[in-house]
Amino acid sequence: MTFDRRSFLRTAGFASVAAAVANFTEAQFALAQRPDMPRFSRDAVFINANENPLGPCDAARAAMTAAVSDCGRYRDDLTVDLINFFAEQNGLKPDYVAPYPGSSQPLTYSVWAFAHKERPLVVGDPGYEAAGHTATFAGIPTFKVPLTGTYAHDVKAMVAASPNAGLYYIASPNNPTGTVTPRADIEWLLANKPKGSIVLLDEAYIHFSDATPCLDLVAQDKDIVVLRTFSKLYGMAGARLGFVVARPDLMKKVQEIGGWTFCPITAVQGGLAALKDPTVVAKRKQINAAARQETFEWLTSKSFPFVPSEANHFMLDTKRPTKQVIDAMAAKKIYIGRAWPAWPTHVRITVGTRDEMSRFRAAFQQVMEAPMTANLPSHQHTRTELFS
Repeated sequence: MTFDRRSFLRTAGFASVAAAVANFTEAQFALAQRPDMPRFSRDAVFINANENPLGPCDAARAAMTAAVSDCGRYRDDLTVDLINFFAEQNGLKPDYVAPYPGSSQPLTYSVWAFAHKERPLVVGDPGYEAAGHTATFAGIPTFKVPLTGTYAHDVKAMVAASPNAGLYYIASPNNPTGTVTPRADIEWLLANKPKGSIVLLDEAYIHFSDATPCLDLVAQDKDIVVLRTFSKLYGMAGARLGFVVARPDLMKKVQEIGGWTFCPITAVQGGLAALKDPTVVAKRKQINAAARQETFEWLTSKSFPFVPSEANHFMLDTKRPTKQVIDAMAAKKIYIGRAWPAWPTHVRITVGTRDEMSRFRAAFQQVMEAPMTANLPSHQHTRTELFS
C-alpha cells in the first residue's frame, strides 16, 4: 500500500474546513477544569486525564529513540508499514485504516461528516464530551440518552431518541464510567438504526477490558466507524497516534473534512513496536486491573459507592458537590478528574500506579471525613435531553 498523493491533493481543498473545526481532546477538558493545575510536578499525583503513568513500553521506547535520526525526513513509508501491520493483525484491508495523531481528530471529523442540522447526533449520558461539543460548535442538534441500569449505552433508547439521526456515538468501555456496551447491543443498533446513519464506536479503552472488539464489523462493510488510540493502554498520550477504521466510502467522508494527516515518525515507530510486542497488552491490563481492584476493595470497605469499571478509570459517588471534593483533593496535590452534569455528585478517577492510588485513598478519606460546606445538588439523569 502507498498513499495516493493525487487523492490527497483533491481533498486538500477541504483544508479550510478542517481549520475551522473545533478539536476537543481529553487533555483540553482536564486543563479547562483546572487552569491553575501545574503542568507537571514530581510530588503531585495526576489521576485526572486517563493517562497511563507507565508511558510507552520498552520496545516502543527503543523504537522511538532510534526513530529520532529519521525525523529530518517525512518518511511516509514508515506510516505505510504501520497501516499494513495493523490491518493484517486485525483482518482488515489496508485501505480500511488511516492513522491520525490520536483519535480525537477523526472523532471530530466524523461528527462533521455524518451529522448535520437535519440528521442529529445521539450520545450516551454521561459520556465523553468531545462529540457533543463538536456538534454544538457546528450547530448540530444532539440528543443525550441516559445509560442503562448496568451503565451500558441504551441503544434502543438511542434509536428512539431521534427518528432521523445521522450519527450514534458510543465509547466502549465508556468514558467516564469505564463500563462496556455489549457487542450484541452494537449489532442490534446497526440492524435497527435509521437508514443511512452511522455508528461511531470509540474503542480507546478496549485493551483494558474483556469486551469483544468490533473491527470485524468494519471488515464486513457495516455502517460503522471505529476509533483506536495508543494514548491509553500503550501509554503514548503525549506522542499522539491513533487510527480511524472504516470502509473506504466512509473513510473518504471523514478525510474530506480533515484531509490527510501526517503522524510523528517517533510515534509511528513506537506504535509499530508496541503492536509487535505480544506481551504488552496482557501485562498492562493486569497491572491496571490490580491497582483498580485494590482501590475498589478499599472503597467498598469504607462504604464509598462507585461504578464498577473495566477500564483505567471509574466514577466515584462522593455524595456531595464534586467541585468541593476536587478542590480539596487538589489542595493535597492529588488531581482527580471532572464531573458530568448528569451525575453531579460523581467524579471520575483515573487508575494510576499502586503508589499513586495509595496516596489517593489516604487523601480521599481525609477529604470525606471533613464536613460538607455546600448544598447537595439534585441528582437527575433519568430522561433524554437535547444537548445545549
